Amino acid sequence: MKPEPKGATTEHCHKPDFLFPDVATYHAAPASGAPGLLMLGAKSTCKDGWRRVLAEASKISRKHLLTLEPGISEPQAEQMDVSGLQLVVPAPLHATYTAAQQGWLWNLGQFLEEVSQHQAA
Repeated sequence: MKPEPKGATTEHCHKPDFLFPDVATYHAAPASGAPGLLMLGAKSTCKDGWRRVLAEASKISRKHLLTLEPGISEPQAEQMDVSGLQLVVPAPLHATYTAAQQGWLWNLGQFLEEVSQHQAA
């Protein structure tokens, strides 16, 4: 993994927080995307910021959002899921979510494992 240059952009001048494996691979991919592309947005709270993450990399259908926000409402989590957003929350905060949500949440280790699997493929 190479660090992204500060201010790397995707379509419509969006600036995702992290693109994997890198911005050059993202731009070289067809408009329909490529299986090895991943994106991680980072927001301290979700509020409406999670919707902005959805627009930041149109070549990636399932996006990831790392947040430090404890327990969010079930309707909001459901909206995220059906919109193609995987919530990534530090493991110690999982207890602040409902049992149903905990089954859907990822911790940072799970996201990093996903990145590693895509890098190895």
